[in-house]
Amino acid sequence: MKALRCCVVIPTYNNHKTLPQVLVGVLQYTNDIVVVNDGSTDDTKNILANYPQIKTLHLATNRGKGNALKLGFKKAVSLGFDYAITLDSDGQHFPSDIPSFVNKLAGSKNKDMLLIGDRNMNESNVLARSRKGNRVSGYWVKAVTGLNLNDTQSGFRLYPIKKLDQLRFFRSTRKFEFEVEVIVKAHWAGVAVKNIPINILYDQAERVSHFRPFMDIARIVILITWFLLVKLFYILPRELYRKAKKKGIRRFFAEDLLGSSDTPKKKALSIALGVFIGLSPLWGFHTVIVIFLAILFRLNKVIAFAFSNISLPPFIPLVLFLSVQTGNLVLGEDTVFAMEQLQDFEMVRHLKSYIVGSITLSVSSALITGVISYILFSLFQPNKQLKRA
Repeated sequence: MKALRCCVVIPTYNNHKTLPQVLVGVLQYTNDIVVVNDGSTDDTKNILANYPQIKTLHLATNRGKGNALKLGFKKAVSLGFDYAITLDSDGQHFPSDIPSFVNKLAGSKNKDMLLIGDRNMNESNVLARSRKGNRVSGYWVKAVTGLNLNDTQSGFRLYPIKKLDQLRFFRSTRKFEFEVEVIVKAHWAGVAVKNIPINILYDQAERVSHFRPFMDIARIVILITWFLLVKLFYILPRELYRKAKKKGIRRFFAEDLLGSSDTPKKKALSIALGVFIGLSPLWGFHTVIVIFLAILFRLNKVIAFAFSNISLPPFIPLVLFLSVQTGNLVLGEDTVFAMEQLQDFEMVRHLKSYIVGSITLSVSSALITGVISYILFSLFQPNKQLKRA
C-alpha cells in the first residue's frame, strides 16, 4: 500500500457498535486511514479519540455518504495519496479483503482502475431490498455505460482518487447516488471499472444501515436519467467523432461501416433508420433520436448515426426543397417553389406540403436505401468459409 500510495477512507455515521472492530481490522494492514465522522450523534467522536494515528474529519451535521466520501478523498489527495480503499463502518465488510484490492491493482498494467467489491448478491443471507436496489442500479448503469457489473452499490471499493480529482462531480450527489456517479464518470474518463469478489456479513443485531430503499433509489434513477441524456447528446456523438478523426473518414467508413461484423440485414436496417430520421421533420433532435432508436432496436449505432447526417447544413436546402416538391406531388398542388425562396421565409407558406412531403420522402428513401444496401451487403459480404480456410 505504501508503494502504491494507497490509504483507507472510512465514512461513518452512528455506527458506534461496529466502528471499533472495523478500525482494529484495518489497522492490521495500514495506519494510513482517514475517517470522516458524518455528524454522528452517538459515541463516535469519543471512539475516534482513542486512535490518534488516524486522520479524522468531524462534520457538525449529517450531510450524506457521498459528501463524506468527497471530503475524505480531498483530504487523502492533499496528503499525497493516489488511491483510496473505502469500506463501510457498519461491520458488513471484512478488512481482511483489503489485500485483494491491493494485489489486483499491483498486478495490473493499467493503474487507472476503479475496483468494486462484488458481494455475491444471490446469497440467501443478503437482504431482499439490497438485491432489489442493486438490480435497479446495475440495470441503469449498464444502460449508460455498457458495463456488466454484478454489484454497483457495494461500498467496499478501491478508487483512483488522484485521477478522479481531475473530474467534476455534482454538488447535489451527497448521498448514496454519488457511488453511481463515480462509476459512470470514471468510465467515461477512461478508467477501467471492474468487480472483485469480497466477503460480506449481514448481522442484523449489530448492523445499522442508513440506505433508504425508496428515496435513495429514486435519487439514483434521477441521476441516471440525466446521464442517459448526456450519453445521447454528447458521449456517443463524441466517441463516433473521435473514432472517425483517429482513423480518417475513408478507414472509418470501410472498417466501422462496411467492415462491421453485423449481418447484411442489420446493416441495411441501420442505414434505413439513419436515412429515415435524417430526412424527417425532427430538426434539432436527429442525433438523439437516431442513437436512441439504434440502441432500442439493437442496430448499428455508427451506421445509423452516419447516415442520419444526410441532413447536415450543406444539404439542408436540398432536403427542404425535395420535401416540399414531394408534398406538392402527393397533395396534387401546383405551386412554384424555388430553392432561393428559403432565404426569405417562403417556406412557411408551404408548411403543409413540407410536412407531408418530408414524411413521404423519409419513408420512401429509407425503404429504397434499405433494400439496395441489403442487396449490396449480401453480394459483397466476405465468405466466412473462405476466411476460415
